[in-house]
Amino acid sequence: MIEDELALFDKSINEFWNKFKSTVSDTSCGMVGLRDTYKDSIKACGEKLSVKLKEEERMVEMFLEYQNQICRQNNLIQEKKDNLLRLIAEIKDKKQKLEVLTANIQDLKEEYAKKKETISAANRANEERLKRLQKSADLYKDRLGLEIRKIYGDKLQFIFTNIDPKHPENPFMFSLHLNEAKEYEVSDSAPHLECLAEFQENVRKTNNFSAFLANVRKAFTAMVYN
Repeated sequence: MIEDELALFDKSINEFWNKFKSTVSDTSCGMVGLRDTYKDSIKACGEKLSVKLKEEERMVEMFLEYQNQICRQNNLIQEKKDNLLRLIAEIKDKKQKLEVLTANIQDLKEEYAKKKETISAANRANEERLKRLQKSADLYKDRLGLEIRKIYGDKLQFIFTNIDPKHPENPFMFSLHLNEAKEYEVSDSAPHLECLAEFQENVRKTNNFSAFLANVRKAFTAMVYN
């Protein structure tokens, strides 16, 4: 009985050992497969991660390049904006200068029109004055035998005739001009009249030129009869 029990126990131990070895062997094989699967998975993940990182690096580079392009575009836009503002300021300045120039031109036109009208009025007045002077000159020449000539030095020469009954063609003359003070100044009388200076002072005071001429003629006439 003991031997049978020992044999049964020994058999049981052998069976347990065989099962244990079989289990350990299966577990070891499973672990090795699992390890290999894990390595393959890690390798595949690493490759995918490497590809992903490279893609992200390219995305970052593209993003940075895009940012640089936007920065350059913004700088160009700002430069164009500054140039446009400067151009607008120049146009406004030129417009203001043009408005001032136009106003000045208009003022000059108005001033020119006024001066033109003044000159026209003065010319008309001078024409009327010349007509009256010509009539007076004709009257003096016809009735008093007086001829007026313009000579050198902006002088007027007054020539009387018909004074000497014996020689009516003999001339009696004097010269007259306006000095720097715009006053009458008489000179070069022939024959010489002592009273000519007095007549000159009288005409400066009275500005009565007709009376001056009449007094000069009377003085020449008195000289002939004396």
